[in-house]
Amino acid sequence: MAYPGYGGGFGNFSSQIPGSQMQMGQPVPRAGPNFYPGGYQPGHTVYMGSYSSADDSMWTYFTAIAGQDGEVDAEELQRCLTQSGISGTYSPFSLETCRIMIAMLDRDYTGKMGFNEFKELWAALNAWKQNFMTFDQDRSGSVEHHELSQAIAVMGYRLSTQTLNAIVKRYSKNGRIFFDDYVACCVKLRGLTEFFRRRDHLQQGCVNFIYEDFLQGAMTI
Repeated sequence: MAYPGYGGGFGNFSSQIPGSQMQMGQPVPRAGPNFYPGGYQPGHTVYMGSYSSADDSMWTYFTAIAGQDGEVDAEELQRCLTQSGISGTYSPFSLETCRIMIAMLDRDYTGKMGFNEFKELWAALNAWKQNFMTFDQDRSGSVEHHELSQAIAVMGYRLSTQTLNAIVKRYSKNGRIFFDDYVACCVKLRGLTEFFRRRDHLQQGCVNFIYEDFLQGAMTI
């Protein structure tokens, strides 16, 4: 199961890593009457990539970057994504964005990412990139405030104007939102939504947090 912001509403597309092709799946529904009060939709479908098994070229590429433990830390992930060219004409991902990418999928809290997590991240990045390019029509590498708000809505979030404004202010620079910051925003939205949803057992958009629980979620995403 996926959460809003992970592959939702982007249509069909494929992307390549050197020697490999990944065909993405069908989009999930956009915001609609089935959304719960919290601004997220519980029933999303994951974008699944099509991979070969033992001879997966993504595995070959990953192991060339990964350490002896078969995982990548933030610096290794940054090199991996830069060399893969997934950012296209956009600036390479910052080290801080790579750290929160790992935190998004670091379910065992090792501070590193294994191959399966890397493939999941690759699928998410491609979906987010296509969404960003939809609004960055002049390929300037940035979008305006209202375009980020539209991109967030397309991903399946139903947020108040005040919340959207706060998000835009957090991730904008000189009135523009660049691709790296946009991805950081997507990672945070997905991670915090997943953290919240695990505790929203009744799917009502309302939960009770203890202080330590809140800090753990906020500090590890």
